[in-house]
Amino acid sequence: MAYEVTATRRRPKTFDEMAGQEFVVATLKSSIESKQIAHAYLFSGPRGCGKTSAARILARSLNCEKGPTAAPCGVCPSCLEIARGASLDIIEIDGASNTGVNDVRAIKDEVLFPPNAGRYKVYIIDEVHMLSNSAFNALLKTIEEPPPYIVFIFATTELHKVPATIKSRCQQFAFRLIPIETIAGILRDTCVELGIQAEEEALFWVARESTGSLRDAYTLFDQVASFSDGNIRASLIREKLGLIGLDTLNALAEACVQNDTARALLLVDETLSAGVAVEQFIIDLAGYYRSLLFIKAGVTRDSLLEYSPERFSTLTLERLDTGRLEHALELLLGLYRDIRYSISPRFDLETVVSKLCWLDRWISPRDLGIAVAGLQQILGTGVLSSPAQARINAPQSSYNAPVAAAGSAMREVPDRPSLSEGFKRIVAARAAANNPMANGEITRETPPPYAPRAQAPISQSPYAATQAKAMRLSTAQASGSLTPPAPREQAGIPRPFAPAQTAPQQAAEIPQVARVIRLFGGTVVSGQE
Repeated sequence: MAYEVTATRRRPKTFDEMAGQEFVVATLKSSIESKQIAHAYLFSGPRGCGKTSAARILARSLNCEKGPTAAPCGVCPSCLEIARGASLDIIEIDGASNTGVNDVRAIKDEVLFPPNAGRYKVYIIDEVHMLSNSAFNALLKTIEEPPPYIVFIFATTELHKVPATIKSRCQQFAFRLIPIETIAGILRDTCVELGIQAEEEALFWVARESTGSLRDAYTLFDQVASFSDGNIRASLIREKLGLIGLDTLNALAEACVQNDTARALLLVDETLSAGVAVEQFIIDLAGYYRSLLFIKAGVTRDSLLEYSPERFSTLTLERLDTGRLEHALELLLGLYRDIRYSISPRFDLETVVSKLCWLDRWISPRDLGIAVAGLQQILGTGVLSSPAQARINAPQSSYNAPVAAAGSAMREVPDRPSLSEGFKRIVAARAAANNPMANGEITRETPPPYAPRAQAPISQSPYAATQAKAMRLSTAQASGSLTPPAPREQAGIPRPFAPAQTAPQQAAEIPQVARVIRLFGGTVVSGQE
């Protein structure tokens, strides 16, 4: 007997065998039992979730000798013919290869003839969104008022491409992705049926990789079972498919939180040398940090984490908080998007791993904004008088002491100046460090009011005024009466702008400016308060 793949052999034959589609099953069974059968159905949803199987079960329920019934017998001639695909009353059409209006015209001619042996003539059109606009328009009248023995069942994975005129004439059913736990349970039953031993970790991996599609899970299961020799193990899957184990990921994450860049890069080299693709390495590492983020949030479900929470690195969970884990995920997801344009994806991977090695020193923009706002408040009130005071009341998870001191200062002083005003104080204090007037020896007098110059007579031309001024200057030089110009204060010219602080205040703020410069390394950060 020819080999039959698991997806075909285990295709559901009754509504009760369908998994993960409780709403669709309950609605269809109720409509069949109450004899309220619509003339057109539209099944939509992702691939491999049971749309075509539900259409065939519905056709079998309508034409069963005991029906219409929600539980077809499966042994009558009609059920057997439908199961073999030999029934003349069940017509399956591939919408991807029959897209023209002439194909729809053939359907319009065929619906005039009653069914051959069953009660209903059922048309199942798969991938109906591939039909052309002309074909949809030709089908409108037929599906709106068909003969009483005609039932249309449309299936599509892209509902948005189906015209609204078609949707309004059909009963719509949205199929959902199947939960991972449900898929793992079905695979477990399949192993029992085939006499195959399998680890729970391996089955959960297959279920997770299927992304909610039972057909994809069966296909991957057949592939894994072919090289497992009757014993499906997670270690064998990682070896054959080039995956990274949790032990390697734990070791890499611990090297990163310990700032051991050399060890982390060597682990990357060993993993890639073992045959793991760069793309797969990024995917597994991103999934690892995602699992850590879930654990930090209190999520401990094995189906989401792929492993039990106890198997993840305790050191990494203690060193990294939620903000740093989110930043690590952003780096890895951005790396996966950018490697397609890279000259060497491995170089980009090693660069990101190097960045992860100083992840514990990374400061989020939110915390940096709090630090800046707190420091400008400290400069305005003199709360911080020595570096030791910055460590007072510092939380255990704080990244540095000045941020904690800044937060306490913000709580103590309710009326704090604006952020821009605080930066003006910093700039003014830095200017005071090189100002000769800061020592208090040189004082500044208040300039006299500005006196406008006398204007030349209107009748005097510009050339004549310039000539007269040159003659007066030459006469004064010849007579020796030319005197040096008066100081700026006597001439009535105001001095350039200077900060409003007095010299003692500026001198007192200089040590605080030095602390700010040391904290931010000379980088000015702007943000919202």
